This record gives sequence, structure tokens and C-alpha cells, in this order.
Amino acid sequence: MTPRDQVNALLSVDDALARVLALSQPLAAEPVALRHAAGRVLAETVTAARDQPPFAAAAMDGYALRGSRVKPGARFKLAGVAAAGHGFDGSVGPGQAVRIFTGAPMPKGADRVIIQEDATSEDGWVILGDKLEEADNVRPPGSDFAAGTDLRAPRRLSAPDLALLAAMNHGTLSVTRRPVVALIATGDELVMPGEVPRADQITASNCFALAAMIEAEGGEARLMPIAPDTEAGLRFVLEMAAGADLIVTIGGASVGDHDLVAGVAESLGMERAFYKIAMRPGKPLMAGRLRGVPMLGLPGNPVSAIVCGHLFLLPMLRAMQGLTDVAPRYLRAVASTRLTANGPRAHFMRARIEPADGLPRITAFARQDSSLLTVLSAANALLYRPGLDPAQDEGAVVPYLVV
Repeated sequence: MTPRDQVNALLSVDDALARVLALSQPLAAEPVALRHAAGRVLAETVTAARDQPPFAAAAMDGYALRGSRVKPGARFKLAGVAAAGHGFDGSVGPGQAVRIFTGAPMPKGADRVIIQEDATSEDGWVILGDKLEEADNVRPPGSDFAAGTDLRAPRRLSAPDLALLAAMNHGTLSVTRRPVVALIATGDELVMPGEVPRADQITASNCFALAAMIEAEGGEARLMPIAPDTEAGLRFVLEMAAGADLIVTIGGASVGDHDLVAGVAESLGMERAFYKIAMRPGKPLMAGRLRGVPMLGLPGNPVSAIVCGHLFLLPMLRAMQGLTDVAPRYLRAVASTRLTANGPRAHFMRARIEPADGLPRITAFARQDSSLLTVLSAANALLYRPGLDPAQDEGAVVPYLVV
């Protein structure tokens, strides 16, 4: 089999994404207080029970009166005051005005607010100025939303969403439960940050980036102990992950003598969905289901693990929270330099996006080795090159992902 045939036998990025999403079913809903719902995914559509505002309200500070009596220099007898939360109980008759403040209910009989800059008040009278704006400065009932207006699920709740839901008078919401993700770094070469590594060891790093990504996407990350390169040790840590909604291993998914994840997981009953995909970085990706729980085996190289996290792990978490638009969103940018022809595997190149007139400009870093965290830290985008993409000249429009 030629190298190209070997690549053709690998699963494509799109097919791999479809398979991991097939493993990722929405979790159950739970009630949460509105105060704690930011960033959660709304599981049930919420409906407003009343109009907002529920009454005609003043849009400006000024004087409420009958619009038919308005003309430059007209005089009105001051009949009272209306403030937010303290309406005027009486009715505004011809030749009368009520001092009113923004948000206060319009008094009966009044249909216009003259802003305070266009009037003067003296000795219990309001005198209109020579120049009057035409606006009535009144917010009609339901001008923001009417009773029966929906905020539809599923939806990740933003800060403005919470304000809207509060205005709809909903203090408790039904949201999808946060996915609990067990993160298992593997390998005798790893120690945790702050420990003293031997000369042949390195510090575990991938799990901290992945944990941050998981939590930013609405999940709960649980860092498990580093699994050693023994079947018994790995089996023990996998057993510790019981109760998680998703198990993510880092490293140990290749074909070396110490790459034990697939074999040990299968001995525990894992049903493998696929192994290896036609992309770089991240070829040795694995996925399946272990005792009914989705499992994702990420490569051990830092960049490979984090890039695969963006492409596969985050979409899984979105799907598990009930969202439907979960796939990575590709944007378009202008290549700032010439790009050489790509090989048969899809390539996600670390790059920098800079604003420009029209489309932004994107520059791929010269060094693309999958172990270089400094390059990944400096990147704010992944320039996507499809398999066998021909050379692209400077100025070509190319797809990218934000990271």
C-alpha cells in the first residue's frame, strides 16, 4: 500500500466528527436559579407571561400632558408627579400637566411627554418653549416584548439573555446538566507541574489547556491521576473515571510498545468507533464508548491534543448540552504569504489573524511541529488546508478557525 493509499484508508475529519457526535447525546435537564444560569444551555423554551413594559411609560424625563394642547408657549397647570414605581393616581385634564420621570406609567388622559429641556416650571405652571420636538416620548405597552414571546431552547445563555428572562419574570430555568469530563493523561514520562521531574521526564501540560477549554464550553473538568505505562495502572485510573459523562485520555493511543489505551479500554468493554484520522496534527485520534460512556483518545503531543480538542472535544460538549449548531465554524481570511501545496492529510496550521480592510489577513507560522507550545500560544487561529490542496498564492482567500 502506497503512503497515499494509507492516508486514503484513514477516516476524514468530517467523518470523524460525525462519529464522535453520534456518541454524544444530550444530558438531562436540571433547574437552576436565574442568578446562576449564565453560560448554561437553556433546555426548555421560556415564555413571557406579560407585556414589557406592561403599561404605557415615559421614555424621557419631562411633563406628561395631552398632545392636542401642545403648541409653543402654551401653559399647563402642574397637577402632580409620576415617578418609576410611583404612578400618578389622578387623570390629566385639558390644560394640565404632570411632572414625569423616565419609566413612570403615563397618567390617564396624557398621551405625550414634553422633555424637560423644552419647558420651564414656575409657580405651579409649566410653560412650553418656542421649539418643540415632534416625538411623543412614550413607550407603548409591549413595545419591548408582548405576553407569549418566547426565548427558544436550546440556547447558551448570555448576560443580555438573563436580563430578558428576568424581565419575563422567570426566576428559575431548566438548563442542561453540565457534562462531567474525566481527563486522564498517560505516560511514565509525565509529572505534574510543581513536582521535580527526573532527567528523562517532562511536565504534563495538555490536561490544563483541555480543562480550561472544557470549562469555557460549559463542562466540568476532573483531572485524574496520571496513568502509568502499565495495564494495571491504566485500568485503575479508567475505573476511577466511573461516573463521568465523557472520558478523555491524552497519549497512549498510538501503536508503540507503551501505547496501551486502546487495548486496556477494550478489555474493559470499550466499543471502538474509529482509530486514526487523515489530519495533522492529530492523526492518532481514537473514539468509542466505554460502558455506555463516550470516550475520546487524544494524541499525546501538546499541539495535536489541543487542536483535536477544538475540532472534536468541544463539539461533543456542545452536543451533550443539547445544542444543535455544534461543528467548528470556519471563517475566511486572505493569505499574507504564499502557501505551498499540501499533502494528502488535512492540515490545521497555527497562524495569526490580523485585521485589515475587508477580510482579515492570516499568516501561518514557519514552525508547525506538534510539540511546540510556544507557537500554539502565539497563535489565534488555525489555517485549514484540505488534503491535496494545491499551492495558494499570497492574497488567496483561505478558511480558518478561531482558537
